[in-house]
Amino acid sequence: MPQITAAAVREQISSGDADPIYLLQGEDEVEKSALAHEFEELVEEGLRAFNVDRIHAGDATSGDKLATAVASLVGAVRTLPMMARRRVVMVFQADQLIVPKRESEAATRALDELAALLRAPEPQTTLVLVTGSLDKRSRMYKLLAKQATLVECGVLENVADAERWIRNRVAAGGAQIDAAASRLLADRSGTDVKRLRNDVERLLLYALGQQSITLDDVRQVVGPAALQDDWAMTNAIEAGDGASALRQLALMLDAGAAPEKILGQLGWLVRTKFQMLAPTGVRPAIEALFRTDLDLKRSAGAPQVLLERLVVELCSGRGRVPGRW
Repeated sequence: MPQITAAAVREQISSGDADPIYLLQGEDEVEKSALAHEFEELVEEGLRAFNVDRIHAGDATSGDKLATAVASLVGAVRTLPMMARRRVVMVFQADQLIVPKRESEAATRALDELAALLRAPEPQTTLVLVTGSLDKRSRMYKLLAKQATLVECGVLENVADAERWIRNRVAAGGAQIDAAASRLLADRSGTDVKRLRNDVERLLLYALGQQSITLDDVRQVVGPAALQDDWAMTNAIEAGDGASALRQLALMLDAGAAPEKILGQLGWLVRTKFQMLAPTGVRPAIEALFRTDLDLKRSAGAPQVLLERLVVELCSGRGRVPGRW
C-alpha cells in the first residue's frame, strides 16, 4: 500500500472515502493522536458512541494480555456498523501488538490472529494503528506495508500544516491560540518542526496562566521572521526563482543579517556556480556584484533596494541580464 501524507489523509476523511487500515507512525505523539482522532469524523457525531472504539494496547506486555488485546481488537473490527456507513477502531500504542517485547506460544497465536485480520480487513471498518518507530524487518511490519496505508506523522508540507500543528501543540499544553496568531507563527517559522516546537514552548511559557495566546503574544515572543535555511536565497537564485529569492532576502535582512554578509554569499554563488549554470552570464553577474559593492560602500541607496536589484539581475536567466537598472 502507498505511503501518504497527513494532509492527504485529511482529504480522504473529508471525502468520506477512507482506506480499511492506516498505520500512523513517527515520534510526534501529539500529531499522531490528533490525526487519529480526526478519523472520528467518518462517523456522524450522534452515532460515534456506537461506532467508534478506542483501544489502548500499552499494557499488552505478556502473551496472555496480548491475546486478550488482539481478541478485543478483532471483535471491534468485525462488528458491523450501527445505523452508520462505517465503524472506526483506533488502537493507541499499537507497537505492543505489532512487535511484542516477549515471545511465547500465546503471543505467537495472537500475532497469527492479528495477521489474519490484516490480510482480510472488514470493508465497513477503518482500523487506525498508532505506533512509534517500528522495526521494518519484522514480519508484522512487512505485512502492514502491504496491507495498510502508511502515514509518517510530524512532517509538514506547507503553512496550513504548520498552523494545524501549532494549534494541536498549544491545545496539548492546555491553551488555545487565536487564528491570526497561529497564522503569523506559521508564516515566520515555516515548516521546520524543530523551530516550531521551540517557538511554541516559549509561547506557552510566556503565556502561562492564559487561556488564549494572542497575536501580540506571538509578536512579543517569536520576534522577526525566521529563516528556515541560511542558503535558501542562493538556492532560489540557482533555480531562477526570483520571487522566492526576494522573499528569502527579506527574511535575512529582517533577521539582522549584515548586507555585506549577503553580498558575500552572492559573490560565492557567482564564483562557484555561474560558470556551469550560465557561462555567458558570468561577466554581467560579476559587474553587477562590483557595482552593488561600490554602491553599498558609498551609501548610494538603501541596502535592501541595492541587494534586491542585484538578486533580480542574477535571477534573470541566472546572470543573463539584458541591461542595467
